[in-house]
Amino acid sequence: MPLDPQVETLLDQIAAFGAPPLNEGSVEDARQLARVLATLDGDPEPVSKVEDAIVPGPNGEIPVRIYTSAGGPQQRPVVLWFHAGGGVIGDLETADRSCRKLANRTDALIVSVDYRLAPEHRFPAGIDDCWTVTRWFAENAGAYGGDQRRIAVAGDSMGGTFAAVVAQLAAHSGVLPLRHQLLIYPFTDLTLSHPSIDKYAEGYLVTRALMQWFADQYLGRDGDAKDPLASPLHAPDVSGSAPATVIIPEFDPAYDEALAYVEKLQTAGVPVHALEYEGMIHVFFAFGGVLDRAREVMDFCGTVLRSALA
Repeated sequence: MPLDPQVETLLDQIAAFGAPPLNEGSVEDARQLARVLATLDGDPEPVSKVEDAIVPGPNGEIPVRIYTSAGGPQQRPVVLWFHAGGGVIGDLETADRSCRKLANRTDALIVSVDYRLAPEHRFPAGIDDCWTVTRWFAENAGAYGGDQRRIAVAGDSMGGTFAAVVAQLAAHSGVLPLRHQLLIYPFTDLTLSHPSIDKYAEGYLVTRALMQWFADQYLGRDGDAKDPLASPLHAPDVSGSAPATVIIPEFDPAYDEALAYVEKLQTAGVPVHALEYEGMIHVFFAFGGVLDRAREVMDFCGTVLRSALA
């Protein structure tokens, strides 16, 4: 399939904007540009309540932002949301629009995690924070009107990576049964060795060079890209992980590794629903203000989580 016409228009507009690729400037420049790109997700939807909170952790306090929709049950299920950004960029603000939409479509508490970023805090700091927050809400969700028996994890791009890893950790813990894992175009293999890395290396916003830059910043010089906490595809055992939904766009350097992770989960007996979105690119989920398919997949993800957490 060719690129979706709306995606083509978007890529042309971004190119005309003239900003250098994220990987060619400073980390702070990349973070600022990520905040600009976040506005392409449309106007923030109103929700009943947005609350900033702190989760205690062994390495310091972890900020979270909790979204509650209007109406809904008195005791709500909980979705831990891990934002995109390669472990280097992104924050509560760049994730805000997506979290508001998910809150309205699921009637769950959406807990957005402001995990530590590289290069200031390299791997495994970010995943440690996500796991810490997940465990904390599994014990304390009631303090915010949440049902600690009904918890899912979700994320896009590197956030999807973190969700996959947390789902593995939860399964291995034996005491934290997650209801679902929603993985939106996750990076599952930071070795960047799959054919789609080269097939879609240029021209689709997220490039091979950008993925390498993220991996270098995140792992550092001595980091091991095959560590299962960094690359969930390399985990020796994924059995017992929560049922999964995996969103895979067609024109994505991470296409093959996402498919490989789907196969790994299926082989281990994990229920998986994989959806390929023809004509779409990596990060399309976060462009709901300009892409019809982004709005479609947001509605679908809301339906999936609502059903899984019923």
